[in-house]
Amino acid sequence: MDMATLIVYLLCFLCCFLLFSFSKFLYKEWWIPNRTQSRMNSQGIKGPSYRFIHGNTKEIASMRKELIKNPMELSHHLLPRVQPHIYSWTKLYGVNFLLWYGPQAQLVVTEPELAREILNSKEETFCKAKFQEYIRKLFGDGLVLSKGEKWMKMRKIANHAFHSESLKSMVPAMIESTEMMLQRWRNREGKEVDAFQEFKVLTSEIISRTAFGNSYLEGEKVFEILKRMISITERNHFKVKIPGLQMFFKTSDDVELDKLQQEIRNTILEIVKKREEDARMSRLDSYGNDFLGLLIKAYRDDDKKKKITMDDMVDECKTFYVAGQETTASSLAWTTLLLAIHTEWQDEARKEVLQHFGQQTPTTDGIGRLKTMSMIINESLRLYAPILQHSRRVQREVKVGKLVLPPEMEILIPTLALHTDCRVWGEDAYLFRPARFAEGVAKATNNSISSFIPFGMGPRNCIGFNFAITEVKTALAMILQQYRFTLSPAYVHSPVLVLTMCPQHGVPVILEAL
Repeated sequence: MDMATLIVYLLCFLCCFLLFSFSKFLYKEWWIPNRTQSRMNSQGIKGPSYRFIHGNTKEIASMRKELIKNPMELSHHLLPRVQPHIYSWTKLYGVNFLLWYGPQAQLVVTEPELAREILNSKEETFCKAKFQEYIRKLFGDGLVLSKGEKWMKMRKIANHAFHSESLKSMVPAMIESTEMMLQRWRNREGKEVDAFQEFKVLTSEIISRTAFGNSYLEGEKVFEILKRMISITERNHFKVKIPGLQMFFKTSDDVELDKLQQEIRNTILEIVKKREEDARMSRLDSYGNDFLGLLIKAYRDDDKKKKITMDDMVDECKTFYVAGQETTASSLAWTTLLLAIHTEWQDEARKEVLQHFGQQTPTTDGIGRLKTMSMIINESLRLYAPILQHSRRVQREVKVGKLVLPPEMEILIPTLALHTDCRVWGEDAYLFRPARFAEGVAKATNNSISSFIPFGMGPRNCIGFNFAITEVKTALAMILQQYRFTLSPAYVHSPVLVLTMCPQHGVPVILEAL
């Protein structure tokens, strides 16, 4: 074969390869989305039109960017601000509609019974959705994102770490951490304190002590790295990459995130190494009974069915550092805001706390009996849910309600849309009225319990929800024993989505010692 013939063959091969790649690209980016859109339209599911490559991400990003430029009035009607596309498109297309994250079809479900059916389904039908690359790097393949056998294995470890008896043993650490915060506040009486920043330190301290057996100072490096990773994740959330391009080109955010991934891995490995050294020197009973100790035990287990890898251990640590701090700090901040505005409920909560504990340290059993506090926290979680949506992925073609959903379709269930649905909650759905929970969630929702899902529902509900509620109750009870607080005139109402729903400019309050 001469050189000319070889060149012809190579050119033919290259042309065939390019034609195949282009056909595959068109199939994924054009044919499948249009076929899916047509199929869902035939079932009565409408939505904004699919845009080639980007889907609806540019429209969504534009809506959000425009709204967060300025603060909003002091209102608890947050859906139009934090998820304007959900608010607008449910009105335009109906309670369930189709949108597009790039070529990925996402069915938005705000119908309570349909949401309940999806969230309660088994893993074989609806698994966890495939998250954006930046989120996957943040959490790794930990409990939040993993599926199948691996998820079941990690869930068992987490269940053991956060069951009721273990939770009781964590309360002293919650109390001690809150006392440290209140000690700092004694020099701030009559002055302004940013409750959100204080609660970020508090929840960091608590998750560090209870799950990892160290203090906030030791875990500070982890939180600092995670903060930078969350910032990168948030600013790239609605950026869809052109398929294949990321193989040859990395943005500055990609490079930084890879670097941070390695940093946090090394930091967590140092924490693990220190715990193993303590165990070898007999300073601990085995590896300890907290979450980190259980992870190390599983890592060292000889049983292959129970054994986990070093990557598994790092990913679970990242997951619990993030989940243990972000959601609870936000919940505490928003509940404090509501009590600072609605001082009559603050007085009711304080009265209940003093009746149960006086000026004594709260007890585990007593915390569980704080009914008014529970009502207030539930109402806060309803209006200011830290997690704004729950997502699932269709494993195989399935019928849900009257809809037949194709495999690979993603389902988004927006929490606030369900939490403020006037058909369930009444015309006062946007008002702070804790009394609606006086007889429990079922009565408050007219037995539509899937309309209240701050921690999800079904087999993949949040493993740490009892931990979070106990933490919030403990901290608030101890604050109410010592302080009355009012909202600072400097407060600016600007809820934003940064992994969880956060107060963009903090929650400044004025402390008054009792």
